[in-house]
Amino acid sequence: MRSLIPYRPILSILFLLVVAGWSSGSTEDEIKRRQVELQNIRDQIKEFEAKIKEQQRDERAALELLDTYDRKATLVRRLVTRYKADEERLQKQIESTRNTIQTLEEQLAFLKAHYAGYVSTVYKTGRIHDIELLLSSASANQFLVRTEYLRRFTAQRKRDAESIVVKKEDIEETQAQLQVQLSEERRLIAGKAAEEDRLVALAADRRQVISGIRKDRKLLQREIDRKMKAAKELENIISELIEADRIRRAREAEEARKAKLPQPPPIAGTFEGKRGKLRWPVTGGVVVAKFGNQKHPTLKTITQNTGIDIAVKNGAPVTAVAEGEVARIWWLPSYGNLLILNHYGGYRTIYTHLSEILVTEGQKVKEGDLIANCGEALEGPRLHFEIWKEREKQNPEYWLARQ
Repeated sequence: MRSLIPYRPILSILFLLVVAGWSSGSTEDEIKRRQVELQNIRDQIKEFEAKIKEQQRDERAALELLDTYDRKATLVRRLVTRYKADEERLQKQIESTRNTIQTLEEQLAFLKAHYAGYVSTVYKTGRIHDIELLLSSASANQFLVRTEYLRRFTAQRKRDAESIVVKKEDIEETQAQLQVQLSEERRLIAGKAAEEDRLVALAADRRQVISGIRKDRKLLQREIDRKMKAAKELENIISELIEADRIRRAREAEEARKAKLPQPPPIAGTFEGKRGKLRWPVTGGVVVAKFGNQKHPTLKTITQNTGIDIAVKNGAPVTAVAEGEVARIWWLPSYGNLLILNHYGGYRTIYTHLSEILVTEGQKVKEGDLIANCGEALEGPRLHFEIWKEREKQNPEYWLARQ
């Protein structure tokens, strides 16, 4: 029975060869695909860089320049995030490749040891041992069995020798694959460091522009006008979402009617029951602008705030206040990156001034799920948060739990 042991490792060898071959091609294709995606982001960044140069020559474009800085920073952060994700993924692949090489080398050592033992036995006894084994057969049936055994044993050793050659070649190929992965890892680390440096430079340029805006009353008034216009655009987006929901529900009802299916009961208004108990979208923040009429600290003009502004640390995590679905990811002047979640019962929550959005449209989220990171408004790092019931704006402080 001992001579049959090599069959098991050979099956493992064949499996590893197939996996290694697939993994090599898969890794190269994956690297190429991700490089294309990264290049697309870099191309968008270049477009914003060209826009920045043009706006820097126009003193009246300070607010637009600030917008461009923010949009460029969003792309750079996305690039850094992709670098980090690719680096982590590649580290796992490198570890897997190293484990494969170790397994292959162990299999090779196993084959060499068994094959060396076979060669040594043949050298010492030649074919005499095989003849003696056949002649000592107790019956014709045993003679035939032993003949077949020796034939298979010889064929197996021949395959062992061939497998040793294949195994060596496979180790070399896998080691070459490892070197490609290590080179890609070094490139990712260098790229990530360069983009992080770019973010630091962007933040410094942005602070300089903000400093100039805060000293210019005309620009401050223009920013108020822009915010009012953006609030109107946000209201239009909400209306579009409401209409899209109405159309979807009507279509589903019609499909159910045609299929003669019973109408499903409406989902319980879980959001409605959270009034006064709703979790906060950020932790440790302070409300610096309440819902409703607000007096501008410099211009002394009165404007309406459609939500609340919460001062936080830059980059603070933003979480979903309740279970829902990502309805829209958008960008608006004065609001920057914004995210709208649909909740049950016609409720929606809005999160703006986001440096980075970590979810995608259509994605289901649970209460407390991380959805974004806070960015900066003109006044500093903060989150603007709104709650809507259909087209009616709600005072978030009536809904949020006491801190």
